[in-house]
Amino acid sequence: MTALIPRYLVPFHPKRIPHHFVDVLVIGGGIAGMRATMAVDPQLSALVVTKDRLRESNSTYAQGGIAGVLDPEDCVENHVADTLAAGGDLCDRAVVEMVIREAPAHIRQLIQWGTVFDSEDGEILLGREGGHSHNRIAHALGDATGKEIMRAMIKRAREVLRAQIWQNTFTIDLLTHEGECRGALVWNPNHGRTFVWAKQTILCTGGAGQLFRETTNPIVATGDGHAIAYRAGAELLDMEFMQFHPTVLYIAGSSRSLITEAIRGEGALLVDANGERFMPQYDERGELAPRDVVSQAINDRMQKTHHPCVYLDLSPLEPGRAKKRFPGIAKRCAEFGIDIEHDRIPVRPGAHYMIGGVKVDGVGSSTLPRLWASGEVTSSGLHGANRLASNSLLEGLVYGARAGEAASAAALTETDTFQAIPLENDPHPPQAEPLDLLDIRNSLKSLMWRAAGVKRDGKTLSEAAETIDGWCHYVLPRQFTDPEGWELQNLLTVARVMIASALRREESRGVHLRSDFPAQDNQQWQRRLATVRDPAM
Repeated sequence: MTALIPRYLVPFHPKRIPHHFVDVLVIGGGIAGMRATMAVDPQLSALVVTKDRLRESNSTYAQGGIAGVLDPEDCVENHVADTLAAGGDLCDRAVVEMVIREAPAHIRQLIQWGTVFDSEDGEILLGREGGHSHNRIAHALGDATGKEIMRAMIKRAREVLRAQIWQNTFTIDLLTHEGECRGALVWNPNHGRTFVWAKQTILCTGGAGQLFRETTNPIVATGDGHAIAYRAGAELLDMEFMQFHPTVLYIAGSSRSLITEAIRGEGALLVDANGERFMPQYDERGELAPRDVVSQAINDRMQKTHHPCVYLDLSPLEPGRAKKRFPGIAKRCAEFGIDIEHDRIPVRPGAHYMIGGVKVDGVGSSTLPRLWASGEVTSSGLHGANRLASNSLLEGLVYGARAGEAASAAALTETDTFQAIPLENDPHPPQAEPLDLLDIRNSLKSLMWRAAGVKRDGKTLSEAAETIDGWCHYVLPRQFTDPEGWELQNLLTVARVMIASALRREESRGVHLRSDFPAQDNQQWQRRLATVRDPAM
């Protein structure tokens, strides 16, 4: 597989491309990237590079909320236990305890920075979601928590920290020299390609939901950070684990929209095409079982009823409660003639959160010197084989702060000897035959949904690997000139790594359900699978 992956996607020569120098480069403008930037020492120069508008990230689209122990009747030990239980015996307990312990302080800090959480009589309203034993989900704007958090963080980054931010700038590759990360090669439509040389680089590029036909992720979530880290030689972990959210609005022909599980926390029930409530047959926790359990139950029910979806029934909620608590979802459903007070909402699982990613330690340091990472692009050990609801924004905050502080401290120890490194990558002969990139991308997304979706098996995974290898052979060697081509190359790279990891793990654990190996096998597989590109390739 490694022989198929080029080290750099485009040709470059240091005498033909502009150079920019910075102390700390942050790639990604979601919650992890913004928090990392805020932790950079003001003595240092920091640059945030984001491929789209600053507000276009998975963080912004997060609905349910952020988890933390804010209720006196709750405790850190409970939150830790819930996280470990959801993680399929694969969490790093030390990481879990650290993140959960630091959670309340980070949430209070968000409030100090201007985030307005939903409250009543001066107290933050706390919701409950699947896998949680207590009400501990702080939410904002009813069902638009990520939007409110990012509004406050971006405002602070711009007005208080005066951070330098390059929007609509695509990161093509990390630059490495003598086994260390030295910055990145970036591109934007106005200035073309630019070398950004950095003392320290923090990768916060988010997820890879666009690998799948059914996903809650925005169009920008194409696994770019996973791919560029892999090409640069950083170690990846847990790449077989993609979390599928159980309830994604299913309207034929429309884009898929997340229906937060906070709705189930408020009392909504899941029913099948025949109107039968089915979750108690699969788990005693019913609708509030962890996401892997609910997704797999829905998938099974769809197969048994030969129906393309199941339904959320909100009738158990008190009249008027649904629209007041979930205004964004009510508005979205109304666009398709669905009144959530009276009508059932058609839902099915969709790719939601990439658990696997860049291996990092407790301060966000990767295996590639001078490269740090935080958020969804990483595999920190917090989530194990299945992420507990509303722990994602929390991870971005805690690890963003830790990576920003550690990278900043490392940059402060270096002297200001800014100079370009003589890296170059030769051009390839142009290909005469044009490619329909959208057709390949759509074919990949459909293939990944069939082969590596909620339910998997070795035969289908092996066949998918052969097909993807075929696409890789003629797509990856090409040197494209814009993001459409680079995104496809990144998607193919991450898909091939994910398929290989899914084939290796011959058991079912968390979000990884192998129908040919249906049992969880702790004796053989209670370990995390690593993937690294051979630097000689």
